[in-house]
Amino acid sequence: MELDAPMPALAPAAPQLLYQPIADVQQGGVCAVALVGPCNGDSNDDGDDNARGQAVDRALLRRACQDLRGWRDAGLPAVRLAVRLSAAQLGERDLASAIGVLLAEFDIDPAQLVLEIAESVLAGAGGTIATSSASAALTPLHRLGAGLALDQFGATASLLSHLESFPLGSVNLHRALVHNADAAPDDAARIKTIISMAHQLGLLVRADGVDTEAQCAFLSRNMCDQIQGACFGAAVSAAAIATLLAARHSLPAHLLRFPRSNKRTLLLVDDEPNIVSALKRLLRPDGYQILSACSGQQGLDVLASHEVDVIVSDQRMPGMLGADFLRAAKVRHPHTIRIMLSGYTELQSVTAAVNEGAIYKFLTKPWDDDQLRGHIGEAFALKEIADDNERLNLELRTANHELACANRKMEELLRQKQQQIALGESSLNVARELLQFLPLPIIGLDDEGMLAFVNAAADTLFIGRGAILGGEAAIVLPELFAAGALRSGTHASTIDGRACQVLVHPMGSSSTSRGSLVAISGAQQP
Repeated sequence: MELDAPMPALAPAAPQLLYQPIADVQQGGVCAVALVGPCNGDSNDDGDDNARGQAVDRALLRRACQDLRGWRDAGLPAVRLAVRLSAAQLGERDLASAIGVLLAEFDIDPAQLVLEIAESVLAGAGGTIATSSASAALTPLHRLGAGLALDQFGATASLLSHLESFPLGSVNLHRALVHNADAAPDDAARIKTIISMAHQLGLLVRADGVDTEAQCAFLSRNMCDQIQGACFGAAVSAAAIATLLAARHSLPAHLLRFPRSNKRTLLLVDDEPNIVSALKRLLRPDGYQILSACSGQQGLDVLASHEVDVIVSDQRMPGMLGADFLRAAKVRHPHTIRIMLSGYTELQSVTAAVNEGAIYKFLTKPWDDDQLRGHIGEAFALKEIADDNERLNLELRTANHELACANRKMEELLRQKQQQIALGESSLNVARELLQFLPLPIIGLDDEGMLAFVNAAADTLFIGRGAILGGEAAIVLPELFAAGALRSGTHASTIDGRACQVLVHPMGSSSTSRGSLVAISGAQQP
């Protein structure tokens, strides 16, 4: 949702806001909500780009923060709030401070707010990348502690090589890519590349516009971290979000990154009902969950809405040959094990399908019951081995991603520490130079009584004693200790026959410094 230019404070009769839930693909629950905009009375609003493009001012952001605080006060699970920034707002100098004041007012951790910036905004006019100016605009928001996400990413390749240049925490895949992810090989390959690159940089990946289970299953298998779309939930009111959170609304188990379902699902595709019935009677004792379809197209529809392990298909069917159906199933659902069972052998088409890997085994009708059950059992065993390998691979990739995220955080902490050190060194150099040019003799002692600093006036005062820096103060400058150990405050002393006042200030009361600062007055040559 875009935040438009500042507007007057929120009126008491402000409209209710719409939010769309975002799912954590690994755990399944609601991890965030995206601010869609004010409710217009249309309960079918699905939170698409047009809805999210409505202008949202700071007053509505205040209302969203109020809702976020309300969910927390009701004891509901914590979620993050995703809000889109416009190009104009990104250039506002007071944006970070205004958001900081708003978050402080509702006692909201800045990390609970995710500010989204469209790829086209960072790319600028004509697709030119001004990384320095864009990064400078994002830095105050990053320092505030809010999450930053690159929205509508992947429609072009303009920013793919510039992700490291911005202080981002996540990227949101463009819905145009997601729409055909389960069917278009080019879009699928681009999504896999983006997810892999983002994870190597320690970034989270969210997919927008996930409307079907097939899209969600593809994204889950390929390590997408979060999904938003009709598949998980439409845009609803704050009260409805509270209901979802209270009910622990979650993705179905079979759509999680690590599915918890142990069902063995078999799909039978044959245009002869008696053949399907006979196969069901034969295979039901083996404990399979059996689905059926009477044509290739119907089989693809079943695959789009169900997680299937093994497919057994006839060859000669109206509308689509079995070899063509299994070839399409391989492209859209490559993790299935595909078997052809037919009384006809169109050698050319079947051989081509086998050579392409679309068919695992070719079996003939009529079949031998024990042999058929054995082949199907072997297919499920092969599928389970492949599933175990995939699960181990996903666990390894998940661990690598978590490590990359931890490394990114450590690098950020290191950068902050280095900046603090550089700032401290700069301040120290300024202070040292200031003390050097003071006409008053100034001496710095460490906590062991060693001379750690002597300014020019002190050097002049004690010039006849040689190099005193680094010496033990009680030995090199015994006059300072005439009244005993140095104590905080002022005491009289005599240096080279001249009466003087010695001011001792212990360091460390307002800094991490240790030791004492000694100022001597009245001892200089007239």
